[in-house]
Amino acid sequence: MPSFSKMYQSSKNAYVRAALFLLVALAIVAAVLYKPMVPAITNPVVQSQDISEVTALAANKERLEYLLLADPLSDFPRYVFKYKDAAQIHVVKVPSTSHVNLEREILLKNAIPYSIATDEFLNTYKAAMKDENARNGWLSEVGTFFARNAIGLALLVFLIVVMRKGIPGMASSASVIKPENLKGSMDDLIGMEDIKQEVAHLEEMIENRSLYKSHNIDKPFNVMLTGPAGTGKTKLAGYLAKKLGIPLIQASGSGLESGFVGGGSKALSTIYKKACAQGRCIIFLDEAQTLFMPRGRGDKKWDDDTANTLLGLLDGIKSDEGAGVIWVVASNFDDANSQMDEAMLRRFSVKINFRLPNRVERRELLKVFLARKDEGCVDWNNLNLDYVADITANLSPALLETVVDRASMIAIHEKAVINTDLLFRAFERAAIGLTDRATTAEKDKQRERVALHELGHFFMQIDPYLRNGLSWEEVKQKSNLLKISTESVSKIGALGYVLSSGEDVSLQTLEEMEQGVIQLYGGVAAEELFYGSRGISTGSQNDIQKATSMLDLMVNRLSMYSRSKLDYTQLKRDGSADEAVRQLEDKADELYNRTLEAMKGYKDIIWSLKDTLLERYVLSKDEVFALLADMESPPTVKEPQLKAA
Repeated sequence: MPSFSKMYQSSKNAYVRAALFLLVALAIVAAVLYKPMVPAITNPVVQSQDISEVTALAANKERLEYLLLADPLSDFPRYVFKYKDAAQIHVVKVPSTSHVNLEREILLKNAIPYSIATDEFLNTYKAAMKDENARNGWLSEVGTFFARNAIGLALLVFLIVVMRKGIPGMASSASVIKPENLKGSMDDLIGMEDIKQEVAHLEEMIENRSLYKSHNIDKPFNVMLTGPAGTGKTKLAGYLAKKLGIPLIQASGSGLESGFVGGGSKALSTIYKKACAQGRCIIFLDEAQTLFMPRGRGDKKWDDDTANTLLGLLDGIKSDEGAGVIWVVASNFDDANSQMDEAMLRRFSVKINFRLPNRVERRELLKVFLARKDEGCVDWNNLNLDYVADITANLSPALLETVVDRASMIAIHEKAVINTDLLFRAFERAAIGLTDRATTAEKDKQRERVALHELGHFFMQIDPYLRNGLSWEEVKQKSNLLKISTESVSKIGALGYVLSSGEDVSLQTLEEMEQGVIQLYGGVAAEELFYGSRGISTGSQNDIQKATSMLDLMVNRLSMYSRSKLDYTQLKRDGSADEAVRQLEDKADELYNRTLEAMKGYKDIIWSLKDTLLERYVLSKDEVFALLADMESPPTVKEPQLKAA
């Protein structure tokens, strides 16, 4: 015997079909009734769309009994005329664009008298104003009615379909993916042993629900995945469904919002019903950060409908129906770096935070990605994966795969094999973008300025090591320089750059942060050293923006120069903004003066390196330090003597 829900579903389909049938029937009846009653016409009417009949009026002007224009401002005005020696009334329909030319070139030029047809005439000869085909039957009337109301009827049908089925392409149409159709495995998570342990624990909880029920834990194990983009959150949901042998329904958090009130709520409910019908199923919501924002911030009462619906579904209100449904949501943000709704966070008993791979994991990831290529594509004898792992610090697994793919593209184009140098170029292309030499090829003065600017950055980078009296070889070992370039980069609007490797750990002291600001100031300080304070160019804009951001963090957010240790950006005090600006200006002035004084000790050596850099455009780390070793011993640099602030 059919269930009540199926009967209800069938009845809803019947209602929709009946509504559509009634709509068409009413349209046909309306079209039939729409045909007006008109008085009989005694004179025969000859209809035409032949413009030559109007142009012939110039030669037959004397024969005209009358000439009238009907609806002259419409899209298709009609010329209505009768000759004295004929019984017929001629009606010629012309496009409005042709009517303008006919009126000017035929009627006015030939002084043919005409007038606008009166309402009385139009009512008497109403049938003459209609197309001959339109008077041939009621089907033409139906066509006319539908043509006039096509947009309204289409919108009505669309709304009926939306109310019944949801908007096409929205999350409500998310399909169920069977576990055998899911790709990959947990082994694809290279390293990440901490995350694998969390996933293994999650599997154990799902498989042993009875054990947890004995501890009175009977809520669904809803899972939140957070962390940087490209770390494998989306893949993990598929891996989990495949490992557990249960189907998966995937939808995007942003795709839930349709622009219609209640659209997101309906989409979520539809997805939930699909999952319940599967018995055991994973619902995966990707990019769901918007659903975790605190509720109640919008002006409209329905702004939080989607989040409220998700809260109810996550809480297992329909526990009998959805006991086997597991919600897995992924977000690039978490409650540590973004404000989230507390009620929403409480619904997730399991939270797994993804991280970027460390150096060892990056090396292994690169090895796995390269091993997937055919034999002969990679020159393993000339491949230093440790070096590539060093320079790719803070890259996600997805970005590392992009670097390897870019290396393959370069290798195919150049008919080469992948080695360390080619991987470095691929990393540079991914990190910096496309570079060129044509932009500044014939601009010698600008290239000189760029070379001095970039060398200023470099020497402020190694300045602390030189102050400690280290040799060039020792400085080279400690320096994270990769290359100095005077090639332009259209992606970031730069005419040169210093490429350096990053650090896995971003924990910095006050001294290290100050050194970072000094390194940023190195370029503008070099320009002032060689061209004077009025010779500083706009090329330092990006450096100054970054330095300002770092100083704001040091002074106002971390309170590094105060014993109070407060985040002043959270305090709303009168005059606090002016005081914050003053402190920033004082510290920026101090650090820039220190940079300028330090730069004076490297003036001669920078000028000597400049010509070689201009000639070669690019100097690698090895080339830079080889040139320095050939020139002289490291300069003896004294700590700059600055006045107390």
